[in-house]
Amino acid sequence: MLATGLCFVAVTGIVRYLGTELPAAQSAFIRFGFGLAFLMPALVSVLRRGFARGTLRLFITRGALHTLAVVLWFFAMARIPVAEVTAIGYLNPIVVTLGAALMFGEKLALRRIIAICVAVVGALIVLRPGLRVIEPGHWAQLGAAVSFGLSYLIAKRLSEQVPASAVVAMMSLTVTVGLAPFAAMVWVPVTLVQCGWLALVAVFATGGHYCMTRAFAAAPMTVTQPVTFLQLVWATALGALLFSEPVDPWVIVGGALIIAAISYMTWREAQLRRRAITPLVGAPKL
Repeated sequence: MLATGLCFVAVTGIVRYLGTELPAAQSAFIRFGFGLAFLMPALVSVLRRGFARGTLRLFITRGALHTLAVVLWFFAMARIPVAEVTAIGYLNPIVVTLGAALMFGEKLALRRIIAICVAVVGALIVLRPGLRVIEPGHWAQLGAAVSFGLSYLIAKRLSEQVPASAVVAMMSLTVTVGLAPFAAMVWVPVTLVQCGWLALVAVFATGGHYCMTRAFAAAPMTVTQPVTFLQLVWATALGALLFSEPVDPWVIVGGALIIAAISYMTWREAQLRRRAITPLVGAPKL
């Protein structure tokens, strides 16, 4: 997950640097096209083996959600500060928690509900509706956070059934296919330099998704999720040092509230899990 965060911060910096010269759907399509080329050997292997019953439907559903999320994220990244994109993106775990309750029947304990409420307050502090204009980029990032959260929830389920390489390869295939018609509608001429930067985005993004999927398979989200919070520090520094974006204290405060809420929830879940597997005094050792 540490490697995942570093990769995604690199993606953020490059996309921010490219700006709005290319439409969001076209930039995303080129990025995933390169990613698909990188993963072609793994994809061929996956297609030859076939899929277990129900797996293909999960792949397609995740592809649709991720297609929407990627377009919204590319749109937001080119229009609002890096730190704000990252802070709003921390709502992903909240979506994962709610999605797990609605889709997989997990119970929402009081501590989870409180954490969700605190995280929502943090998001409101970042956005500050009524105190400033909420830009289209903010709305786009909110939509991206929801879509990414649902996508990651499905990725967690898939990681229990198929190898990490298959999860990442099928995501690249389904998202590339999903983006193609949207990119065609807004296509503009693209330079070799822009293609080179987007190829580098594909390298970092593909590596990030692969590391994330491996982490999901190796440990529960209560262990992996808190590590991603370091991205807010890196993203804030990136925006300030490379793009001269002012450090907004409200974004830091709001992001810190979201981080605190999710950190408490994940810590509490880990404590309960440890109690469940710790044998009682005098219990037989097997």
